[in-house]
Amino acid sequence: MAERTGELNADGEQEEAYFCKERLKCSPEEDERLERQHFWKVIDAFRYYRIHVHERVNRAERQFRSLPEHHRMLLPNFLSNMAKIRRCVDHNQQVLQAIVHNCVHMFENMEYGEDDDMRKVRPSSTFDMDKLKSTIKQFVRDWSEAGKPERESCYQPLISEILRIFPRDQCDASKISILVPGAGLGRLAWEIARLGYACQGNEWSFFMLFSSNFVLNRCDGVNSMTLYPWVHQFSNNKRSSDQTRPVTFPDVNPHSLPPNSDFSMVAGDFQEVYKEPNTWDCVTTCFFIDTAHNVIDYIETIWKILKPGGAWINLGPLLYHFENMANELSVELSYEDIKAVILKYGFQMEVERESVPTTYTENDRSMLKYLYDCVFFVARKPAHLFSNGVQRGQARQFEEFQQKDRDDSMT
Repeated sequence: MAERTGELNADGEQEEAYFCKERLKCSPEEDERLERQHFWKVIDAFRYYRIHVHERVNRAERQFRSLPEHHRMLLPNFLSNMAKIRRCVDHNQQVLQAIVHNCVHMFENMEYGEDDDMRKVRPSSTFDMDKLKSTIKQFVRDWSEAGKPERESCYQPLISEILRIFPRDQCDASKISILVPGAGLGRLAWEIARLGYACQGNEWSFFMLFSSNFVLNRCDGVNSMTLYPWVHQFSNNKRSSDQTRPVTFPDVNPHSLPPNSDFSMVAGDFQEVYKEPNTWDCVTTCFFIDTAHNVIDYIETIWKILKPGGAWINLGPLLYHFENMANELSVELSYEDIKAVILKYGFQMEVERESVPTTYTENDRSMLKYLYDCVFFVARKPAHLFSNGVQRGQARQFEEFQQKDRDDSMT
């Protein structure tokens, strides 16, 4: 699933959206150059992590030493706790280095140049460092025992509907194709494949792609890896030890899928990669649709790629990622408006719940927590359609609007 953006998280950090999509307007050659540039920018963020967080610890130590001596004497464990934080950060850096090791060979259809582990570490922006910290917390959500309650509230409703719509005792699950856009670190898609369905996750954030590749392909021991995901949280800690508590992952062996399982992860922009009509039996979106510049584009794509009779299952809020980003298109619609558009495309609502409380990468010991009041629905593409799936009385007008848009784009 996609990164949460545009909000202050429980750490008091600003989380950001995916990198600018202005590159889509470039020539193919310029597009490749910008993608290579962004690829190495993300690699740099992984490598700069230790320096970045140590600078924050340095600041805490300087401020402590500026206190009057009689105040410092009241806090005999402060500096030793800072030293422990540094050790946790150093350990995180080792894991991050392992994640990006050999990443230049991840993608078969794109050359990013040769890696040089000895090259100078380049500073990264606060934007990219916040995204990296958010990615570290995704390991908790998707692949740790600590993230199980969050997965139960977010993933289980989606999985339950898949089992209801495509019961395994009444169909060949391996022939049911399910797409999970914004798959994040891949746990939801993995769980669907574990049930026997043919499932593909899609993601285009390099932060997520590097990390999902690591956990899915290079981790085979249960709880064999350790991260300290809350070490960046200097506020809202009840105990000093809460900041440095470890989380182990993965809580299951990612290689334990049944034999002949059909599971894959595809890198790329959802709207660019998935254009083939009538391809998927089910599209499952979790904390995803608000990552769109224009959510109607997503609705249109989902309508197009679903087979007649296919189902779209969605759970998530509407925290629009590009809302406060300069020079970015962002159309912020209410759920009421989104539902109206979904119905006008021809979807039929089978299930709808407008209040599903969930969290997202929550620190369960933090004194500040965010609770999303999500919308959950199942929308069906009818097996027998009118023109373009729109209600008969609206079909002609809808086609005229589409033709006008095409004509405008050519002028």
